[in-house]
Amino acid sequence: MYKICLVEDEEDLSKLVKSYLEKEDYEVTCYEKGKDVLEDNEEYHLYILDIMLKDDVTGYDIIKKIRQKDIDVPVIFTSARDQDLDRIIGLELGSDDYLTKPYSLKELVLRVGNILRRTYKEKNSNLYTYLNYSIDTDRRIVLEKDEEIKLTTLEFDLLILLVENKNKTFSRDELLSHVWGSDYYGADRAVDDLVRRLRKKMPRLNINTIYGYGYRLS
Repeated sequence: MYKICLVEDEEDLSKLVKSYLEKEDYEVTCYEKGKDVLEDNEEYHLYILDIMLKDDVTGYDIIKKIRQKDIDVPVIFTSARDQDLDRIIGLELGSDDYLTKPYSLKELVLRVGNILRRTYKEKNSNLYTYLNYSIDTDRRIVLEKDEEIKLTTLEFDLLILLVENKNKTFSRDELLSHVWGSDYYGADRAVDDLVRRLRKKMPRLNINTIYGYGYRLS
């Protein structure tokens, strides 16, 4: 789940933006004052910053602080002032986009989605998320709320096969070939045992049993 920090001093607009973003399954933290953002040490995947806020801290001050610790995290500026100078300053400070109020909420959501995909597609090419499980294929680890779930080699290989092929039904023989290898000659009931162990360790996995045939992750 992508985490977004929304800094907007118009309370009604902040609630609307938060609502639209949460419908897209983003986790949104809202602030009205710039100083509160500067005191927040949480890491976010994207910031939406209003330039002019209720206190003496501006969106420009916030992005300077952000860039001190993270040069890559995307930032979208919003402002009621449609001036080229504001856009130029924003770009010079490292913003990725600029929206003038009043803006379309659907357009904002679209831009957020495009920026997140563009920014994290390559970084997360080996990272999967499924029902709050984070699966890192490079490090071969599974996390749930920052706690590692210990999986055996076979359990992890089965998990990756199912996650990468969601909604595809595998026969037991196919799973034996993919996970154990084509030269494995053991009983296909080994698949049932492995699925049972994986379900126990990751109970939210929606592994459907196709009776008399095999399994499918929905």
